[in-house]
This record gives sequence, structure tokens and C-alpha cells, in this order.
Amino acid sequence: MERRAELQANLDRVKKRIDDATMAAGRPPGSVSLLPVTKYHPVQDIRILHELGITTVGENREQEARAKHQEFPDMEFHMIGQIQTKKANAVARWAAAVHSVDSVRLAEALDRGVGLALERGDRSVDKLSCFIQLSLDGDTSRGGVPADAVMEVAETLEKASHLMLAGLMCVPPVGWDSLSAFSQAREVLAGVEHHFDRNMEFSAGMSGDLADAIMHGSTIVRVGTEILGSRPIP
Repeated sequence: MERRAELQANLDRVKKRIDDATMAAGRPPGSVSLLPVTKYHPVQDIRILHELGITTVGENREQEARAKHQEFPDMEFHMIGQIQTKKANAVARWAAAVHSVDSVRLAEALDRGVGLALERGDRSVDKLSCFIQLSLDGDTSRGGVPADAVMEVAETLEKASHLMLAGLMCVPPVGWDSLSAFSQAREVLAGVEHHFDRNMEFSAGMSGDLADAIMHGSTIVRVGTEILGSRPIP
């Protein structure tokens, strides 16, 4: 019961931060979703979060996420970490969404992976929601697509049989002002939305910068330690 009370208190605190930032930005209540990040934390914590009303969590590592999904399939799992192309088939089996699509090659591999998972009965949902990870500084070694290559990846996702272009994800580069970073990312997303003539999701903001992200239109904030606490990396 102690852990449940701890997680409840942490969730309440983070949700209030989100609500306050949403109000300060002049946006409608409920326009920003919380995605708790559960990497390195046990399935029992995920079960408790589910009991507390959380229906979706984020994970960074394919093998860890797959094992947790197998143990507790009632929760939806989003992949928010970098994906090697060779891992696309595995991710396609369990992921409800991918926030880190950073190349045409990965998009095509995920599309094939979802098709294969559907054929084998490993997956029941025929579309995988995909976010393009934007690299604001152009350093793709940390994951992400440079702004001038975003549209090519977007077109690939849009045309794929088993993928759905959901929106954009970004993390401000080290040393960048977060307000400036989120402003630039929102401009890139606005271009994609205009091209496809529809509103999309903006996965941006973590514990330290969620208010800045919400100010610039984030619809999904990803929060880990502030909810689940610290856990030594295995």
C-alpha cells in the first residue's frame, strides 16, 4: 500500500503541474496527456499505475518493453527510445505507438513488421501510430531526423499500409534553451500539419521542461523519475 500511495501522490503532483501549465498557456483543460515512463521499473509498478487510471506508459528498450507487455498486456506500451532497424519486427509485435521514427528505412521496416505480426496473430491492431523524432541540431547520432528531411519520412509513414502518421516528437538538444527548441519544433510540425491538412500530436516535454513544451503546443508529456522515483540502471 505504501508504493500505491507514493505513486498516487506523485501522479497527482505531476497532473497538477500539467493542469497549471495548460491553464497558463491559455489552452483547454485536458488538452495535454501524461505518458509515464516506466523504463527500469518493475511490472508491479505498471500494474499499480493501471489501477490508478493510467492506460499508457512509455518504454525505451525493446527487450524490456516486450517482456513487460507479455506479463501485463492490459497496459498500452509506447516505444520512446531509439530503434535499430533490425529490431523493428520485434517492436511491431507489442507497441501501441512509436515516438522515435527517425528514417525512411525504419518506417519501412516497421510497416513490414506490423504486417508480419498481423499475419502471425502476434498483433490485433492493424495500424501502428508513429511519431517522427525531430533532431533540431541535425546530430542524428542521438536519434532524430533533421528538419529538412522530416517531410520525406512523413510521406513514407502516410503511404504505409500498416502505419499512421501521428505527429512529431522532440527532445531539446543539450545546451539549448527549451522554449526556443519547442518553438522551432512546433513550426516544423505546423508545416507537416498544413501539408496533410490535419492536426497532429506533439510529443514534447519531460519533468524539467514540460511547462515550456505545453506553452508551445505539446499534447503529450513524458515523465519518468518524478512519478516513479529513481531506480539504478541495470
